[in-house]
Amino acid sequence: MKLAILILAGVLVVAIAVVGVWAWAPDLSRSDLEAKYLANPGDYREIAGLRLHVRDTGPKDAPAIVLLHGFGSSLHTWEPWARELARHFRVIRFDLPGAGLSSPDPSGDYSDARTLQLLDALLDDLGVARATFVGNSMGGRIAWKYAATRPQRVVRLILISPDGFASPGFEYGKHPDIPVTLRLMTVFLPKALLRMSLEPAYGDRSRLNDALVTRYYDLLLAPGVRAAMLARMQQSVLEEPTALLGRIEAPTLLLWGEKDAMIPFSNSADYLRAIPHIRLVAFPQLGHVPHEEDPATSLAPVLTFLNAGS
Repeated sequence: MKLAILILAGVLVVAIAVVGVWAWAPDLSRSDLEAKYLANPGDYREIAGLRLHVRDTGPKDAPAIVLLHGFGSSLHTWEPWARELARHFRVIRFDLPGAGLSSPDPSGDYSDARTLQLLDALLDDLGVARATFVGNSMGGRIAWKYAATRPQRVVRLILISPDGFASPGFEYGKHPDIPVTLRLMTVFLPKALLRMSLEPAYGDRSRLNDALVTRYYDLLLAPGVRAAMLARMQQSVLEEPTALLGRIEAPTLLLWGEKDAMIPFSNSADYLRAIPHIRLVAFPQLGHVPHEEDPATSLAPVLTFLNAGS
């Protein structure tokens, strides 16, 4: 019996070691990531003490559109939209601090208030006084907060399955609990597990191809990104948003995939009640990231909305 226990213990140690080697995920080198995901060295800008990865495309004298990505994502999520929009608009997209190729914030402050200040500084640096703001998920929350607090800078607002109202399992006024298993991602991050975490964002999971998973995976392994993600998550405290949403003056387009398994489609009704000048376009077959899952279908109502204001 004692020998059997020792053998079993040895097998478990070997199994744990094998799993650890399989899941071990150190940071990738920044130079390797830049070779793959940086379009131009000039896309780095020094803004308020941070090195931000920014893409500014399209005619510089055209109306500006700012695209804000969601949690764990990067400016690359907008690539199909950006190519089309840049034909007639100035398209500005950037990796939030501690995401994609942008450096972590040396202040350690990843609050929404800090992000709004950085957005002000970036637009000032680019010479953009007013713009249309587009945000997905967490980026949607930042976009609507910007529109509510800086109405003079927002021409139009486009929200894609935005964060803001408390979904089941979340509460207002409380810092979220970060599970130990999530904290371990700073050391261990199996690619297969990442794919599983991304799948609920898609209505049709077959559209989550290997190239997309690889991009998410690589950029999560950029130096400092995973620690910054945890800090941003820890500092995100939801506040009941109805009063703030009611201050939005800009015409607003709300896009939502009915198969969203991350932020429920039912939350769209809360925004329709709260924002004065808003209309909803629902996508019955799409999920949380319609701009990534089906760029052509999701962009069509956006172009109609933008052209109506031209």
